[in-house]
Parts: sequence; C-alpha cells; structure tokens
Amino acid sequence: MKGKRNAALDYRKKDRRKKIRTVWQFAILLFVGMLVYQAVFDTKQYVEADRSQWRNDKGFIALSYFGVGRNGTPKLMAKEYLDEQLKALQQQGYVTISQQDILDFYREKKPLPKKALFLAFEDGRNDSQLFAQPLLEKYNYKATALTYANKMGNSDNKFLQPKDLQRMQENGYWELGTNGYRLTYINIFDRDGQFIGMKDERELPTKDQVEYYNHYLMDFIRDSNMIPVEDRSQMEARITQDYQQMKDIYTSQLGFVPQVYMIMHANTLYQGMNRLVTDVNDANIRQLFAMHFNREGNAYNSSGDSLYNLTRVQPAPYWYTNHLLMKIQKDAQQKMKFARGDEELAKKWDRLSGADEYKDNHIILTSPPGENGMLYLRDSEKSRDLSVSVMLEGNVVGKQSIYLRYDRQKDSFVRLILQNNELKMEEKKAGSAVKELSSTKLSEVQWKAEDLAYDKATVYSKAQAERGAEKEEEGYPDNIQHSRQLEMTLRGNRLTVAVDKQVLAEKQEIDKGIESGGVALESEYSEQNKKDDIYDAVFTDLNVTALAEGATGTDPVLFRNSFTGFEKVVHVISGAISAAIDWVIETF
Repeated sequence: MKGKRNAALDYRKKDRRKKIRTVWQFAILLFVGMLVYQAVFDTKQYVEADRSQWRNDKGFIALSYFGVGRNGTPKLMAKEYLDEQLKALQQQGYVTISQQDILDFYREKKPLPKKALFLAFEDGRNDSQLFAQPLLEKYNYKATALTYANKMGNSDNKFLQPKDLQRMQENGYWELGTNGYRLTYINIFDRDGQFIGMKDERELPTKDQVEYYNHYLMDFIRDSNMIPVEDRSQMEARITQDYQQMKDIYTSQLGFVPQVYMIMHANTLYQGMNRLVTDVNDANIRQLFAMHFNREGNAYNSSGDSLYNLTRVQPAPYWYTNHLLMKIQKDAQQKMKFARGDEELAKKWDRLSGADEYKDNHIILTSPPGENGMLYLRDSEKSRDLSVSVMLEGNVVGKQSIYLRYDRQKDSFVRLILQNNELKMEEKKAGSAVKELSSTKLSEVQWKAEDLAYDKATVYSKAQAERGAEKEEEGYPDNIQHSRQLEMTLRGNRLTVAVDKQVLAEKQEIDKGIESGGVALESEYSEQNKKDDIYDAVFTDLNVTALAEGATGTDPVLFRNSFTGFEKVVHVISGAISAAIDWVIETF
C-alpha cells in the first residue's frame, strides 16, 4: 500500500515537472515568436511630432555615426554607448527632424523644434541598422541610412541591400541617403614616399603604410610626379560618370535617387580643392541631390548656411556621453545637463571643472573644450598620508592626472600624469614653479593598423609626398585606448609609485614644504589630437585609503568604486560571456 502511495506521489511529481517544463517551453516559444514577428513585420511605427508647436528659426544639429557594433571597436560605436547618447539627447529635449523638414526650413522658412536633431548612420552597414533600429523605436527617433551605390546588389552581406532598404522605410524610422558611388583612393603615396597610385578600399594597404592620398572625386588622377594623367575634359567625364553610375544603380534598385548626400572626403569641396574639380562636383551634386552635408567637425547648421554645404559631427566610438554633450554645447551654444550616473558616488566629489559621470566601477571625467576637467575628493585633506590604486583607461593620446596633497588655496601638490604613454611625477610648492621629479616612457602599446580610418585626404605636393611620414606626426593614433594599473603611496615626504606592478619610484623624496591637501583627478586633451579638444579620462576601480600611523591594520577607506564580493563575480562572468559571444560572431 505504501509502495502504491509512493508511486502515485512520484507520478504526480513527474506530472507537475512535465507541466512546468511545458509552460516554460511555451513561454520561450512565445517569446521567440514575438521577436520573429516583430523582426519580420516591423509592428512598431514611428510617431510624427506635432509640427504646429515648432518655433525654431535659428538652426539644427546633425550627427552621423560611421557604424554601430554589439561592442565598441576603434571604428564602431558600441550599441550601449549609442543607447546612452540617444537617451541623453532625448532627455535634453532633442527631437529628430526629417530630410523634408530641413528642405522646408531653408526653402520655405518653416520652423524647426526648439532642439532639432538630424540623425544619420553612414557606410550602409548591416550591423548599424540591426543595433540602431531598437533604439530608434525606443526613443521614437528618425534617422537616415547612407549607403554606397556599388554595394547595391553585390554578395557582400556586411552591407544593406535594396530589399533591406525598402523594408526599413516602411515603419517610418528610416530615410535613405548616400555617401556616393564608391570608396576609392587615388594618388596614393606610402610612408616612405613611394607611389602606389589608385586603389579600391578593399585593395588598400593598412593605414600605417599609407601617408598621402585623395578620394576618387577630389582631384585629377596623377602620376608619381603629381602631374595629371588626364586633361580637364577627361577629368570631368570621369567624375560625371561616377555620379551617373550612382544615379543608374539607385534608380534601378530603389526606384529613386536619395536626396541626401554626404561626400567622401568631407571638408575638401570648396576648401582648397582644384577649382575645376570643385566645379564639376558641384554641378553634379546640385543636379542629383536636394542637400549635401559637405563638412564634418561642427554639429550646428544655422539658417544662414547653404543646403549644399551643410555640416555634421561624427561621434567617435571612444566618446562617452558627456563628450558628445560637451561637443554639442560648444558647437550649438546650447546649455547641456550632463550625465551623472551614481549620485551617491558623485556626492563624494567636488566638481571644479568639466563633467563627471559615475558609471559602474568607472569615473569618467570629461574636460571642457581646450581646458582641463577636475574633481576634488571631499574631506581627503584630513588625511596627510595616503595610498591610491586605480586603473587609468582613457585614450593613450590625452592627459590623465592624479593629485596628492592638493592644496587649492596654496596651489601646491604632488602630481602623477599619464600622457601619450609617458608617466611623469611632478611637485609644486606654494609660490614656486612646477618641478619634474621623473619622466618614464612606458612599455609600448599594441594596436592594429586595420583599426584606423583613412581620414587625412588632402591637397599635397610631390615634395611632401616624397618626404613620406612627417616626424612630428609620429606617435600613437588618437583613437587607441589602453589600460594602466597605477599604485602610489605617499607617507611623510616619501612617494612610491608602481605601474602595472612594476615599481618606478621607491620612496622618492618630495619637498617637505608640501604638507597638506587632498586628492584630485584631472582630465585634459593632447594637442596631438588636432580634431578633438575634448578628452575623457577614465578612472576605474579607484581606491583611496588613509594610512594610519603604525601597523594598526585599520586604515580607513576614503573612497572606493571597485566591484567586490558577489558583484565582482557577476561582473567577471558577464564579461566572459560577452567575450565569448564576440568570438562566435567574429569567427562564424
């Protein structure tokens, strides 16, 4: 009897488990089905803004992203960063505008929203659409997808094809534009001054091997002596043919030519190009397109600008949210409310300049344009002797500094600076100049030449090309990031410093007159980066500990933002899973 009851009990348990498993399977299938349904049928639709409330007759900002990836690379913006940036823009009150809104603004003097944003994604990449689409839906933003005509109908799955572009337009989140017919380079010289000639993007050597070049539409085709190999009529026919091929492909594949054009290379047309080359480009552009974003580097377009000489900013993949907001504030003269992140951590610091964001185990300190950003740890001046450990993770080209015994009134301090892969130790006594204690070139930073973009197209002479790479331009690329573990201890007038576990200074003597002050962080751009005068210093796993007298074992922690315990385990596991997914995507 007991055996029968046990058997019945086991049966009910199995039946219950089976039912639970069935419910879970049904839930999973339902979830997957919903994803498939949304992907296939695009159930969400863009909601148009109420234009009757628009009053802006001044201008708008334009942003164009080169590409978006699951995780960031030196070329692709991480989807997480894009999400944070679009969220911040929406919170600032920015409303996306369409291509027709821009045309109406210039042609009909129709107003725009108070904070108007034209959003675009260049290069026609599949992954840009894949990762940007959910964010456009999330924030009800409209964007323009720009493509190259010669990618239409080919077998390269990396790029959007006509069927993709036609589907994208159906839900209202996307409009279409073009970067041109092709991405081809001419009049190329390598870094040793050797002539390479003309190459398509797929045939180009890596960026570290090429020094001088131009884009297909930007000059006469020349020989190794920089003498044109074509006359005016041949040049005009070649360039016009490029525009005609673009027109033919878009017309046959899409049924129309997109009305927005962003030429490669920006900032060249109307600015130093051969006048004959400018004229033939200008004539073709005005015939084919309704507007042209010719410039890059400034986000703001005013009512006095031309429809055929508009400007946009291409946010770099290494820009944190406040970097973008700082850039827009500079260009558009529109006051921003910067992202702060963890408010409890923020309360521990006094912001002296710049913008600070507390994100997970990072403090991101963004400098104002051309100036320094600075934070001061509250009450840290109460502890004379300190131990500080931190991971510095900003770009190699830039300046990240840590101050010990920083007295704001006396302007005295001990300072460690990581700049362009060099560590400097300095001190300053009240009333005296800054004194350098040491300067150490750190171990070489490894970077991949294929991660660099071709962004130096220009007008140049044969003499310049033959000289090859200019010595003053040598150094690390502006977009390369690297991490350095920094540990320092200041006790009495002795300073010990280690970088990546290697001791660089063992009880370095400092001036006894530098007796008091607190801990400060600083961020500043490098003049090597001629295109960007804003810099994000990144202080990760920062730990500041006061050193008690004697070996008490009770040194108080003044600040800590590193992961500990279970939180650290979760962080490590999630990082490993993310890395595994990236490996699968790249491998298969």
